[in-house]
Amino acid sequence: MELDTDKIDQDVLALLFLTAFREGKDQQWRTWKSHDWEVLDRLCEKGFISEPKSKARSVCLTEEGFIMAKHFFESKYVKKE
Repeated sequence: MELDTDKIDQDVLALLFLTAFREGKDQQWRTWKSHDWEVLDRLCEKGFISEPKSKARSVCLTEEGFIMAKHFFESKYVKKE
């Protein structure tokens, strides 16, 4: 069975949006990184999040990452009226 890792990445990015919060003096979007490490590494390589390999429990969403996370979240999980 071959997995569609792009779809998995989209779902994890959408879930990262679900837990996103602003923090620090620069009010950067951060999110909890309690997801599969391979997926987080791919999201970092795609430029959507900061380097996940740190002692911090969260990662930063890049500007593009936040926009894409919001898009995937809204398209998958928000009910249409």
